[in-house]
Amino acid sequence: MGNLFKQKALENNINIHIYPTSKFKTINFYLFVHQELKKEIATKTALLPFVLERGSQNFPTQRSMNLFLENLYGTSTDSDILKRGEVHVLEFYMEIPNPKFIGEENLIEEGLKVFQDVVQNPLTENGSFKKEYVDQEKEILKRNIESLYNDKFNYVIERCIQEMCKDEPFSIYKYGSVEDLQTIDSNNLYSYYNECITTCPMDLFILGDIDENKIEKLIKEMFFIQRKDIKKINTEFSEKIVEKPKYVEEKQDVNQGKLALGFRTNTKYGDSDYYALAVYSSILGGGPYSKLFQNVREKESLAYYAFSKLEKNKGLMLISSGIEFSKKDKALDIIGKQVEDMEKGNISAYEFDSAVKSLVNAFKEAADNPSAIIQSRLDGIINGVDETTDEIVDKLQKVTKDDVVNVAQKIKLDTIFFLNKID
Repeated sequence: MGNLFKQKALENNINIHIYPTSKFKTINFYLFVHQELKKEIATKTALLPFVLERGSQNFPTQRSMNLFLENLYGTSTDSDILKRGEVHVLEFYMEIPNPKFIGEENLIEEGLKVFQDVVQNPLTENGSFKKEYVDQEKEILKRNIESLYNDKFNYVIERCIQEMCKDEPFSIYKYGSVEDLQTIDSNNLYSYYNECITTCPMDLFILGDIDENKIEKLIKEMFFIQRKDIKKINTEFSEKIVEKPKYVEEKQDVNQGKLALGFRTNTKYGDSDYYALAVYSSILGGGPYSKLFQNVREKESLAYYAFSKLEKNKGLMLISSGIEFSKKDKALDIIGKQVEDMEKGNISAYEFDSAVKSLVNAFKEAADNPSAIIQSRLDGIINGVDETTDEIVDKLQKVTKDDVVNVAQKIKLDTIFFLNKID
């Protein structure tokens, strides 16, 4: 999807990516601020976009901001935090209705007043962020972090990653930790904001029915913050040799066992065999046609669910399954058998064809979603990949069974995490 976007760098080192298209009825703006994933700053990074969204100099309350946006025919704005491999990304988003359908020529400019004000003109008091907003957002983020414990489906996957990548930045939860929240206040968070906004790499995406020259001129006028000495974010991929899988068990008051297996694929997005790996994961656990679904869930009735997914920016694969406590060992045996079958090439034509077709359909559907198009391009920037949907589909359709078997030889089980009941 890379060459759909026309890329330019502003004088202040903000990279802008413009995709003029009349395909959609909205104009989409995404700003990504790239930061290193490090424990000492992860919680600050996670908190920052939510504090910025609370209010800016020209829109000091969420109410004033929302009222202004309501008058812009349902223009919406939001923020979040992303983890892309070992890159921590602050995400700011705005969607504006296409002015051509409404007859408001200045709609984009008016919407961008909020967008740029949130990012580069935050509300301050006494030279720092508004203490009330910081304290409130800290409490909300604290509850968000703690809520993971009650979401057992995602909790087990996160815990497996933490154990598998214990000595690596990827083990850090994208929303940080409650412990580190306690050290954050309005002063040090504001200092950190100034550091991020002036030195972190930034990518601004504009997708929609726009005039390229006009939007570029508008962005140059509005995103005027001075930036220099932009830091380089490390995105290098290092393989890890697994000598012996480790087993970790945790006990809680739960009524269903949860099993997660973490694998090192030693292949990441951008490698020549990445799409063979994507087909591998799809055959193994990508849908109702997959080996895990058919053999673990259907034939053996061992699991309430069983699937595999890739962490493509880190070169990991996770298998997750909900099982009865007493069936853990049998489930592990059957899952292991499916992985072994993949290595041996015991793959039916139905499994292979269904996997490729499912992936092709997913990428084609993504090409009809502005957010998915932009997120895909973000992954490309982080990994140094520039490809369109047609190119991706072509690569998938060229994957052979031998390619899948070859990539299977590189995949090694690293960690087994089991959430058991309290005796």
